[in-house]
Amino acid sequence: MPRLLGIDIPNNKHTNVSLQYLYGIGPHVANEICRMANIDPLKKAGELNEADISAILNILHEHFMVEGDLRRQVASNIRRLIAINSYRGTRHKKNLPVHGQRTKTNARTRKGAKRTVGAIRDRSERKQANADK
Repeated sequence: MPRLLGIDIPNNKHTNVSLQYLYGIGPHVANEICRMANIDPLKKAGELNEADISAILNILHEHFMVEGDLRRQVASNIRRLIAINSYRGTRHKKNLPVHGQRTKTNARTRKGAKRTVGAIRDRSERKQANADK
């Protein structure tokens, strides 16, 4: 199992698919890396030799920002948006959708499970809720 930038990429998949296991590399960039390294994209990742792996690593270091560096950059961009109190920053801070999606319905992945807000009508449930506080 070849190891690139601390990530184990699968042996039994094509090289262009295996490269996509690295954060920040999609289908197009994976094919571009294979072309730049003169590697057949349909060659299995387990069949890569040390020269191929070192060529891929050199290309990644020279031309692309991936894994830890990219994650740090994305996190710092979000922190900057929060610090300047932009609309997108406040949406990140409140854990709400950032890119203009509707929230009256849907958005359950971002908002979390439904929480009932307001008065509790049943007396027994109200006593239970007060006891929990």
